Amino acid sequence: MTKNKNHYCIIMAGGAGVRFWPLSRDKHPKQFIDILGTGKTFIQQTFARFEKIIPKENILVVIGESHVDLVKEQLPDISDENILIEPVRRNTAPCIAYATCKLLVKNPDATVVVSPSDHLILDENTFIETIQKCLFTAEQKKTMVTIGIKPTRPETGYGYIQINTKESDESGVFKVKTFTEKPNIEMAKIFIESGEFFWNSGIFIWTLDTVKKAFEAYLSDIFELLSAGADVYYTNREKEFILKAYSECRAISIDFGIMEKAENVDVVCADFGWSDLGTWSSLFLHKPKDESQNLIDANNIFVENVKKSMIKANPNKLVVVKDIDNYLIVDTDDVLLICPKTSDSDIRKLVDEALLENRKYF
Repeated sequence: MTKNKNHYCIIMAGGAGVRFWPLSRDKHPKQFIDILGTGKTFIQQTFARFEKIIPKENILVVIGESHVDLVKEQLPDISDENILIEPVRRNTAPCIAYATCKLLVKNPDATVVVSPSDHLILDENTFIETIQKCLFTAEQKKTMVTIGIKPTRPETGYGYIQINTKESDESGVFKVKTFTEKPNIEMAKIFIESGEFFWNSGIFIWTLDTVKKAFEAYLSDIFELLSAGADVYYTNREKEFILKAYSECRAISIDFGIMEKAENVDVVCADFGWSDLGTWSSLFLHKPKDESQNLIDANNIFVENVKKSMIKANPNKLVVVKDIDNYLIVDTDDVLLICPKTSDSDIRKLVDEALLENRKYF
């Protein structure tokens, strides 16, 4: 496949992965772990997926400073100049603004795919076809394009995109009607029944000129801070500049800051076996279970009357579990987590409270 030298990819890999605690930790979050047992970590799978259509020298990764060595170890083909280091987490808008301003110096004619680093994609051929369609749409229409995933269940952990069924072009690209963040179960059911709502994949495609104009219109303060570094990007002064810029930069998501406000947003709807594996329960859905609908990852375990549960145990321990239904048990060297599987979306709050005085476990 011939790759377009003006096509770039920004992989956002700065997340903490708190909801996969205690396996995912601050110094080694989930994007750097082979949670699926495929032999590749999430970020390695993401890089390999995009390398099929984007020149590898055009793939950038945005991370925190403590993860630089992990990126270099797991992605040996990436150059130092394509590793963008955030001194502090400021959500997705500053992350994308940093990468955008840096790329504007190198290639202002670029069209960019922005993607999280930790998604499950089961049908890579359809995924690649979808990305190519999005790149073409972004270049031809000068719109900001996102991917809507056909929902398979009333999921409350995802954001939703409502498409305008009356506004689509001949290729089936729709205009966005509304964005909705994580609805309750009743609203999620209504969304599914309407046929107008799709899961928000968090993947965005646009030309640099298009997103530059959007930042100037909706997040001008952030863009002014980071575009001021045009003379220092790709020099040894970049790190110092970013440290100062981020200290003055507010935290805000690209969804709330731009996508929900802009009018030139298109949606390409697709179904390529996507999942934002953000929780243990979402992993449970996508892994094979035994005859009792248990997902068990343990070397030495004895269970009796255990159903619909997920158990990930320390390989060096004998684990005995009896009389539980729909539970999550995760046992590591220094932490044991036990909770109802339906409560795993609350792990972030639970972890925050548990670690207030025990930061060494995070």
